[in-house]
Amino acid sequence: MAEEKFKPAKRVSGQRQDVWSIINEAAAASPKQPIVNMGQGFFGYNPPQFVLDAAKEALDRVECNQYSPTKGRPRLKKALADAYSPFFGRELDPDTEVTITTGANEGMLSAFMGFIEPGDEVIIFEPFFDQYLSNIEMPGGTIRYVPMSPPKDGAEKTSSAGNWQIDWDALEKAFNEKTKMIVINTPHNPVGKVFNREELRRIGDLCLKWNVLILSDEVYDRLYYVPFTRIATLSPELAKITITVGSAGKNFYATGWRVGYLIGPPELIKYVAAAHTRICYSSVSPLQEATAIGFEQADKLGFWDSAVKEMKGKITRFCEVFDELNIPYSIPEGGYFVLANFSKVKLPDDYEFPSHVINRPRDFKMAWFMIMELGVAAIPPTEFYTDGNTHLAEDWMRFAVCKNDNILDDAKERLRGLKKYMLA
Repeated sequence: MAEEKFKPAKRVSGQRQDVWSIINEAAAASPKQPIVNMGQGFFGYNPPQFVLDAAKEALDRVECNQYSPTKGRPRLKKALADAYSPFFGRELDPDTEVTITTGANEGMLSAFMGFIEPGDEVIIFEPFFDQYLSNIEMPGGTIRYVPMSPPKDGAEKTSSAGNWQIDWDALEKAFNEKTKMIVINTPHNPVGKVFNREELRRIGDLCLKWNVLILSDEVYDRLYYVPFTRIATLSPELAKITITVGSAGKNFYATGWRVGYLIGPPELIKYVAAAHTRICYSSVSPLQEATAIGFEQADKLGFWDSAVKEMKGKITRFCEVFDELNIPYSIPEGGYFVLANFSKVKLPDDYEFPSHVINRPRDFKMAWFMIMELGVAAIPPTEFYTDGNTHLAEDWMRFAVCKNDNILDDAKERLRGLKKYMLA
């Protein structure tokens, strides 16, 4: 009886081993130490000095070490309203249209908790950010999946990440009377695609037709290398149904700070803020203050332009090895992930994989093999697809390039070890 009472909830039990634990286990067991971690998307370097200085100074102030207002520190909300008003083409109200959350992930959980009830359906695109799933299911939502497919010539030819295509028929069929929300991620993780205006209009028209809310995950919104459109700016009608998600961690190389923010109309933001209050009440005070100063100073210091230039340089630097090896890849339109197609790499027939990897798609085997034989960790993207669609991505691998240049160079040198496994 006691065992029955102490059974964990289904939402956290009975799940197969996730990609992060598999990769970490392989990294710990690999003979190729130290491992070069090109897998997880955390930065290999510090935030800019002006942001670090702001954080250190905030720690010396009494009010910055106490609770912040649940909706966020006024200085940060104003800094965000000032920074984003030009993008939205109007003056944002920091008190009613901006709210601060404990990272973008908690912000999205708050959005789902604020609007999703049991039986409501939420549409997401595959590949997806894996946290979406649990965040939607916790308030009782049902997920409808719509796949994105790589370019048909992706195994032979390098091309823009924009060539990954939405299954429009599947998207139209996913909408119904139960649909409450759709999640868009642009620039997209892991694909690197920036949804163009035509794609966003087409999605937006469906949302207006079915009266569906839009959660636009734009956490890489300062790292784009082609024109970038925010769906909330396409029309007043779309602005009324869109919650835009942002991340100070992504913007300022500080993923451990857990400072996120949501921007949207007052009638949506107030319910997201209400859910956030019940989830964690308020977010980290000194780092909110530092983020405010970051947004106040970034433009003056030319930080956003230098960030784009630096990340583009890292993408180019790292992808040289794929050009050398004739491994095709998707050139990112935004963000800091590169998807490379490894169909030309032949895994040895007699290679011994552990039982929890042997029955997973080919990209899991490739990830395990590269860690063990080369000491390079990358992420298998089929983790971000439903089982029925893993065939779309099982030849691809995801690499995070937000690392120091010496780490990128080390990874390139190790990846040259793939030459002996390449198909002619």
